[in-house]
Amino acid sequence: MQSQSKAVEYLLEANEFNWEIAPGKTVKAWGFNNQLPGPVLRAQRGETLSVKVKNNLTEPTIIHWHGIRLPAAMDGTGGVQKPIEPGEEFEYKFIVPDAGTFWYHSHYNETVQLERGMYGALIVEDKTDPVFDGEKVIMIDDMKLTADLEFTKPSWSLPRLIERHDGRQGDTLLINGKEDPTINIHAGQAERWRFINSSSARYFKLYLGGKTFRIIGTDGGLIEKPVAVTEALITPGERLDIAVGAFEEGETFNLNALSYNRSTFLRSKTETFAKVHVLKAKSSVAMIPETLRVIEPLAPQDAPVQRKVKLSVGPSLKNGLDFLVNNDTHVNDKPVKVGELQVWEINNVSLMDHPFHLHGFFFQVLEINGKAPEYKAWKDTINLTPRTKVKIAWMPDDRPGKWMYHCHIVEHHAAGMMANFDVIDGTKEYVHTTDTQCHVH
Repeated sequence: MQSQSKAVEYLLEANEFNWEIAPGKTVKAWGFNNQLPGPVLRAQRGETLSVKVKNNLTEPTIIHWHGIRLPAAMDGTGGVQKPIEPGEEFEYKFIVPDAGTFWYHSHYNETVQLERGMYGALIVEDKTDPVFDGEKVIMIDDMKLTADLEFTKPSWSLPRLIERHDGRQGDTLLINGKEDPTINIHAGQAERWRFINSSSARYFKLYLGGKTFRIIGTDGGLIEKPVAVTEALITPGERLDIAVGAFEEGETFNLNALSYNRSTFLRSKTETFAKVHVLKAKSSVAMIPETLRVIEPLAPQDAPVQRKVKLSVGPSLKNGLDFLVNNDTHVNDKPVKVGELQVWEINNVSLMDHPFHLHGFFFQVLEINGKAPEYKAWKDTINLTPRTKVKIAWMPDDRPGKWMYHCHIVEHHAAGMMANFDVIDGTKEYVHTTDTQCHVH
């Protein structure tokens, strides 16, 4: 990638503001540029993105660029960046090397800042993208509010323990910051819908009234071939691009999240997030090829494992529950060397689901409980159901620095299920420390 790439500039101001999530229903949100979600940032693959963030909040913040393969210093965590204090500005500047659906969100005091709305979409386009008649960016979220539309704060042991165990999941269901919106699409046309699960803990099993849609992309962009389904799970942090349509004029159906059992205290149920209306017919120019891209395998399925990462839940006298990586909280893991292929086994020995997220790099899933995945894809987030082992392969390219992996249920991350590790230049001397400065504030 050439260093003299075109620059795309944005300004994001973090503010507190009133946001109407439904007629007559207003919350005191935190977010960017007085909107929820924040503005959709767009760039072409290979361009340089320059984003100046001004913090008008009363507490510090940091912005993480979820899914972007950028330099470590730009990743937006406490391990690589001093927090942006109230009244201060910080400029993030990096090349976007991959086309796909990404997002940005607070990585400081996430259990508060993400819940209040500090997130937005980042779309990277490419001239080789499939042609559609339209596109929609759909950010999934929920809020846990009191009857007075204030954000809840558990004040005694049982609700706090339930929220620590389940993650924060509310009854105010949002699509792009709005309750019960209507999504319009013209009959006869095909659109690309880019889903981003920006919620703290909600597992979103997408269902469009039984209608078939085609998965065309995941975290790291397009998959090899479209996959036709009627439902698809999107866990916190994950993205899913689908092709929808063509539908018949006058049709209406719900955009639902089906019940999904992830072993929480609170029982899951099917919920409606939006309604889809099919408008009058229009001609189509959509062209979706049978092969979207070629994904070369990084390693064979039986490649030997170099690192084992165990995810577990244990009792805590102080907190009731701790969420653990290799039997510890907020871990400082061993370094990896630039250019040395990594094959890791992630083992969820707990009795609940955990979405594992790797910062700054894409991986390929080699196997899930000994079986190959349904299709090849580049991922940065993968769900592990209870008692599940996942083998992943990834390549640490020449971007040395401090990185992170963690459970993307925000409360589990805060409760300890995360680790820092360094990517190092193998030609230089490295001293391993036990400093865990990158834990959640």
